[in-house]
Amino acid sequence: MRHSRNEVGRWRRLRQNFNRRRRWMEGQSRRNLRIYSLRKLDVYKQRRALLFVQHSEWMQ
Repeated sequence: MRHSRNEVGRWRRLRQNFNRRRRWMEGQSRRNLRIYSLRKLDVYKQRRALLFVQHSEWMQ
């Protein structure tokens, strides 16, 4: 079934918009997950993680 040029363009725009929104949502949820996991870590583990990050940055 052949669609008109306008129709094809409209579907393409809708799809791009949807993908953009989904990518943004994924990014947001990843950020939130990171925040939650840091919150869940108790202070000792959090300190160790921070030390590890600083150490790995220093090693590069």
